Amino acid sequence: MADYQVNKTFKEINDRIRSGKAVVVTAEEMIGIVREKGRVAAAREVDVVTTGTFSPMCSSGAFINFGHSVPGIKASRVWLNGVPAYAGLAAVDIYIGATEPRVDDPLNKVYPGEFLYGGGHVIQDLVAGKDVVLTADAYGTHCYPNRHIEKKIRLEQLSFAQLCNPRNACQNYNCAVNLTDKTVYTYMGTLRPRLGNANYCTSGQLSPLFNDPYYMTIGVGTRIFLGGGEGYVACAGTQHDPDVPRTERGVPRKAAGTLMVMGDLKGMSPRWLVGVSILGYGCSMAVGIGVPIPILNEEIAFYTGVSDEDIVTQVVDYGKAYPKGKAGVLAEVTYAQLKSGSIKLEGRDVPTAPLSSYVRAREIAGELKAWIKSGRFLLGEPQKLLPS
Repeated sequence: MADYQVNKTFKEINDRIRSGKAVVVTAEEMIGIVREKGRVAAAREVDVVTTGTFSPMCSSGAFINFGHSVPGIKASRVWLNGVPAYAGLAAVDIYIGATEPRVDDPLNKVYPGEFLYGGGHVIQDLVAGKDVVLTADAYGTHCYPNRHIEKKIRLEQLSFAQLCNPRNACQNYNCAVNLTDKTVYTYMGTLRPRLGNANYCTSGQLSPLFNDPYYMTIGVGTRIFLGGGEGYVACAGTQHDPDVPRTERGVPRKAAGTLMVMGDLKGMSPRWLVGVSILGYGCSMAVGIGVPIPILNEEIAFYTGVSDEDIVTQVVDYGKAYPKGKAGVLAEVTYAQLKSGSIKLEGRDVPTAPLSSYVRAREIAGELKAWIKSGRFLLGEPQKLLPS
């Protein structure tokens, strides 16, 4: 075990939160504290650092039990507002995925497709308290003879509705550009030809996994801000890959860790779960996530002092190299450069734009800070840390 000058426990920090004595700052605020006072003094002073991110997170969805009909039904095909849900679970259990489009969507037949409504929009409508039309077909059994139902459902009437997102809060991601002579439509947005623009995604210095790059405090059971309510880290997300090149201060140079997260949909808000339509690509859902980082020692304090100047990512050609599975790395840039509005590539100033909202990320970090300072939100000590 490292010989730290500062050693705190989750219990000690939670006791300080209960008593109203905990010092809580956002990751943005922590940068200045670490620079001014150093990591040891910062670790002594600060108990919790709050983070935030708000961006499209495709690997998202919800488990729903829509309740038994009379007579009963064993649903084999289900639609919510015309969006197919997966019914291969049990009689009335389903999973609605954020990227599933309506069954009658023209997709990219009318190019580029608009993808105006999908699973993410259904989830947003549910948390907004709207009626959602459920249609279910079945083949009929002795115990479940009903072959068809159609009814309106509302979130408040459902006995079970759990947001369960297999891969969220990605730790770093590519900056996307297009070297070809035609416009391309990607999950990183519309990319204009001949380096016409550069799109990036994550909130940089506020992003959760940049502030705990080796997952020293995050794991199974970590309590988080999720979709405007309380949620938990279930485990490492799909495509969790911590074994990537890193900078001297531990920042991954490319996509690395991810989180599988879950929480009760009934406690969430349509402000923080928003259906997204990505032109020419498909549907998604923007998700708001905030992870509190307990400052257990000076090493963790140092990591939470990371700034956009310290964080780098790769510029990748999504016009030809990426779809063909080739490397296509054109440059390495910092998030400070990306957030400046342009980056220099091949002797040109290329305008940059984020898919994530830094303003919303800051709001999440601030709201989570207020929850903790008020004593309404305690830290969840992980039962098992993420693989590192």
